Amino acid sequence: MALKILNGSWRLEMWYILYIFIGIVALIFIILFIKFFGLWFRALLSGAPVGVAKLIGMWLRKVNPSIIVDSRIMLVKAGIPIDTDLLETHYLARGNVLRVAMSLVAANKANIPLSFQKSAAIDLAGRDVLDAVKTSVNPKVIDCPDPAKGKQTIDAVAKDGIQLKAKARVTVRANIERLVGGATEETIIARVGEGIVTTIGSAETYKNVLENPDNISKRVLEKGLDAGTAFEILSIDIADVDVGENVGAKLQADQAEADKRRFQAEAEKRRAAARAREQEMLALVQENRAKVVLAEAEVPKAMADAFRKGNLGIMDYYRMRNIQADTDMRKSISGEAKPKEEQ
Repeated sequence: MALKILNGSWRLEMWYILYIFIGIVALIFIILFIKFFGLWFRALLSGAPVGVAKLIGMWLRKVNPSIIVDSRIMLVKAGIPIDTDLLETHYLARGNVLRVAMSLVAANKANIPLSFQKSAAIDLAGRDVLDAVKTSVNPKVIDCPDPAKGKQTIDAVAKDGIQLKAKARVTVRANIERLVGGATEETIIARVGEGIVTTIGSAETYKNVLENPDNISKRVLEKGLDAGTAFEILSIDIADVDVGENVGAKLQADQAEADKRRFQAEAEKRRAAARAREQEMLALVQENRAKVVLAEAEVPKAMADAFRKGNLGIMDYYRMRNIQADTDMRKSISGEAKPKEEQ
């Protein structure tokens, strides 16, 4: 009897536990339904229904259901039915779902062929796909050079040495097909600047450029500077051309100054060499004079030796002294002799 009572109470407890579990599960579903009821109802009324189960699945996958629902409603209203799975995938890939949806709507209104896969690829590549679609519809004007970089003009020198400062405005349209992997605006600006410098540099005189500035834009356009870029160049307009410095004359003056300094250095080198040679010759003269003095010092010794040996008489000596005195007097009169102090 006791066993039957125990079994009955155990079954009763199991039923209570089951009821409680079912109640908790039902409560959770009710809370989730209330949480996503607004999104579900809004999508239903907009003609782009999204099941509550899908909304809960998005929430569990840490996807913002509001963004997915709003994007789907926008696309469906524009006549572009896109499954929520594609939108979720792009969201999980860290893409901007709303910008992609807006770009698809804008492209559809402008009759521009743009698929969701292409738009998503452009967005994941780091490009603003909506801005690209707008630029494709409404061409964009780019200043060359970019004033934000600090440089206001493109400077180039004609063949006559006159510097010209030019400003250009480039009208471009986005090329959706080349947006992924295509070069950016900086490449367009750099190429246009290079073309302007080349055109001005090939001009015979600066006057030719001032007379026909449109020749610059024509020659630059002929080079196909938009190849490999994400844009298509529609026109290049020369906004302003100013005359700068006479670079040729300045370079010639600098070259002349450099030549002058070089010649001065060479002359100074030769003068220093001449001075050194002069000092060498003076030293050589002094050396020879010292030899003469040494040689003259040997004369009295030789005369004394001659007296001792009888080879020189006293009258011979006086005659020699007279000749020396006569020679010194003649030199003194002619101005050739120098005082002994100076010697």
